[in-house]
Amino acid sequence: MGKGITRDKVVTAALGVLDDGGIDAVTVRAVAARLDVKAPALYFHVRGKQELLDEMGTEIHRRVVAALAGRAADSHWHEDLVAYAGALRAEYLAHRDGARAFSGTLITDPEVLRAQEPWLRRWSAAGVPLDAAADAFEMVTAFVVGFVIEEQERRQSAATDPARYSTSERDRRLGTGVPLVAAAGHARRDDATRFERQLGTLIAGIAARLTA
Repeated sequence: MGKGITRDKVVTAALGVLDDGGIDAVTVRAVAARLDVKAPALYFHVRGKQELLDEMGTEIHRRVVAALAGRAADSHWHEDLVAYAGALRAEYLAHRDGARAFSGTLITDPEVLRAQEPWLRRWSAAGVPLDAAADAFEMVTAFVVGFVIEEQERRQSAATDPARYSTSERDRRLGTGVPLVAAAGHARRDDATRFERQLGTLIAGIAARLTA
C-alpha cells in the first residue's frame, strides 16, 4: 500500500482525472500519476478501472444522499422523486462525462443503500407497493442518466463548435413549410426547463399507473 494513500484520496484524484480528460482518461495508471505514485500502490484500494469507477460512483451517490438528508419525514413520494432526480442530475453535471461514468456502477458503501430505508418505509405507509417504489426509482434514474448524457454531449460539442446547435442555423437548414418542426427545435433550448417538464410527465405516468 502506498504510504499516505487512502481510498478517499484515490477517489478525489480519479474525479480530477475525469474532469480533466473525460471517461476515457480514467485509468488506474492515470490516477496513480496524479497522486505521484506507481500504479501498484493503488491496488490495495482498487484492482482495476471498474472498481475505480465503482468507488467514484459510490461517492457521487453518497453526495446525493447528503443533499437529500434534510427532507421532511412527511414528504409526498412525488416530491421525493423530484428531489432525487434533481440531486442526481446536479452531481452528474458537476463532472465531465458524469452520467456515462457513474451509471451502472456498484454502490460499495452499505450506508448509501441503507439511506433508502426511510423513503421506502414512508412510501409503503402511503400505500405504494414495494415493487412499484423500486420501479419508480429505477425509471427516474434511467431518465436522469439518459437526459444528462445527451445534455453533456451537446454541451461539450458546443464548447468546440458554438454554432453546432444554433437554432437560427437549424431554421436555415429546415427552410420554409415546416413551422412546427422549427418550433419544436426552439423548445429544446432550455435544458433545466425541459428536464423539469419531462420529469413531471414521467412522474405523472407513474402516478397514473399506481392509481389504475
